[in-house]
Amino acid sequence: MTKAHELRVQETPLAPFGRLVTADGPADLRDIAPATLERWTVESKVVVLRGFPLLDKEDLVDYCAQWGEILHWDFGAVLDLVVQEDPKNYLFSRTDVPFHWDGAFAKTAPRYFLFQCVEAPVAGGGGETVFSDSVEVLRRTPEELRREWAGTQVTYRTEKLGYYGGETVSPLLAEHSETGETILRYGEPLDPAKYKNPVWVDIAGKSGADAEAFMTDLRDRMHDPEVCYHHEWQDGDIVAVDNQALLHGRNAFRGNSSRHLQRIQIL
Repeated sequence: MTKAHELRVQETPLAPFGRLVTADGPADLRDIAPATLERWTVESKVVVLRGFPLLDKEDLVDYCAQWGEILHWDFGAVLDLVVQEDPKNYLFSRTDVPFHWDGAFAKTAPRYFLFQCVEAPVAGGGGETVFSDSVEVLRRTPEELRREWAGTQVTYRTEKLGYYGGETVSPLLAEHSETGETILRYGEPLDPAKYKNPVWVDIAGKSGADAEAFMTDLRDRMHDPEVCYHHEWQDGDIVAVDNQALLHGRNAFRGNSSRHLQRIQIL
């Protein structure tokens, strides 16, 4: 492993937000102090690292444990996200994945998560991860509507299969623990006609057409291209994400394209 003071990188802004950090010479993820990676992630919301060889799972857990407490599930700390032929959960299917935040059904939602891309989709094969900047969404939202959102509670229900599911209630707005900014906490509903393990969403105090109009308006604001970054995966990408400022989802795969990511979550 190279020493930290030998690490040379090139930094490139991503649009409309994010930071690409490319190693300029020999590199290792562990050359970057976890406190530095955390600062970059808070500043840029998503950080894409290229030219850093992937760590094995044990080393990845050891590195991230220096950053913060690791969220452990029944399967362990690292989730292998791969397409399955007969998945029980939409995360492992070929469909798109609507916007959500990680840990909605956990006791404590992670502050950050990190992906390692073991195998990227083929060029043009879809599977891009899409990030929506909820802080920017709120900046663009009229004050009257923000006040309404501030008093809104949302209930999410899905069948518990394995490590994920149940029922949880969350305020629509929350406070970012590091920046103090107001953020959105929202997961889009999943139609049972389309998605495995669907998610039902109830907006407190609204039903029928009113609830539908509320969620449609929210969807349109979150999907505005000016607040969304689409990440096209390359083999070996390491991506650190602010799970508070951002909501994220996935574009559907095309054809027989597939993808293998490893995900770890930091509390």
